[in-house]
Amino acid sequence: MGIHRGHRARPLEWIAERLIFGISFLTIAMVFLIFLFIAREALPVFLGETNSALVQEVIPSTDLGKVPRERLASYLGMTPAEMASKDEETLKTLMEIREEAAKDVPERFRNDKDAKVNATQWRYLLLPHAWTGYAKPESIWQPVGTIAKYNLLPLFIGSLKTTVIGLAFAVPLALAAALYVSQLAPVSMKEWIKPGVEFLSGIPSVVMGAFAFLVLAGVLQSLFGYRFRLNAFVAGIALGLTSIPLIFSIAEDALTSVPRAYVQAALALGASKWQTAFQIVLPAAAPGVFAAIILGFGRCIGETMVVLIASGNASVVSWNLFDSTRSLTATIAAEMAEAVSGGPHYRVLFLLGTLLFGVTFITNFVGEQVMHRLRRGREGR
Repeated sequence: MGIHRGHRARPLEWIAERLIFGISFLTIAMVFLIFLFIAREALPVFLGETNSALVQEVIPSTDLGKVPRERLASYLGMTPAEMASKDEETLKTLMEIREEAAKDVPERFRNDKDAKVNATQWRYLLLPHAWTGYAKPESIWQPVGTIAKYNLLPLFIGSLKTTVIGLAFAVPLALAAALYVSQLAPVSMKEWIKPGVEFLSGIPSVVMGAFAFLVLAGVLQSLFGYRFRLNAFVAGIALGLTSIPLIFSIAEDALTSVPRAYVQAALALGASKWQTAFQIVLPAAAPGVFAAIILGFGRCIGETMVVLIASGNASVVSWNLFDSTRSLTATIAAEMAEAVSGGPHYRVLFLLGTLLFGVTFITNFVGEQVMHRLRRGREGR
């Protein structure tokens, strides 16, 4: 009797397989489309087509026929295709609008060198600039004001500080708990500890942020005696609390999956349970443990509400852990609703989102390469 396969022999299984494939493909496609949308909105900044200067070049509408089409398209913020779809009267009207807008600039800014700075150019986004009123070049994020400043360095430092503090707090605790639960704890205790830790992952981040704001900040300030109640240290500890369940769950699964023969052989040779756990099981589970840390990094750097509530939201360049700070994600959440659609501030916020996508992708790629090396080393290849 032959074995029948295919949708005719087992239609329900065939439908389930196609449904799972369709859902998976749709999920990947949605993530890709979201990235395309964010990258498209940030593209003018990448290409240098956005201008945030308060005082800009004005081309008189009477010179419409004298200006090259490429220069006119750049001046009006249009693509060549959009330029081709506009008639002469429409282009002239747009140029007149630009002329009228230039007349609205207060007289005191006409000769201000800062008012002529396009802060969306890469040298102003990444490098300090000698702004008027400052003793030395400074990196300033100040999108709201007459003269906008969009330097990204304070936001990168804020994200890095809170993420590093969160991982430094979460990784040792999560790995120690995972090692104890998987190798040392009695079965009856394991049945309580593991669900209890994983239950913490269900706490909404806004609740964790509120806990950090109302309780954790005051306790830590009384312990360490620093000046600012809300700072990178408080936000980092709160981030660590949110990432512990994720790191613990993945690391515990990796440690549990180590063959029991390794443990039995070590115990038979006279090793203690602690020696076996730290010297045999942990190295054998290194790829899975490293994957847990990488996912914990992604959880910390992508968290929004905790950092928004507990960091103090001061965009300053400072490596002091006890100074208030501001992250990339908190900036997007706090300012996107107030940014004018299509304006420089709007474009730069989408640039932040694109950079976050890039950091996450690079981190996952590097983590994948390291995990492959660890696996090959463990397998002796």
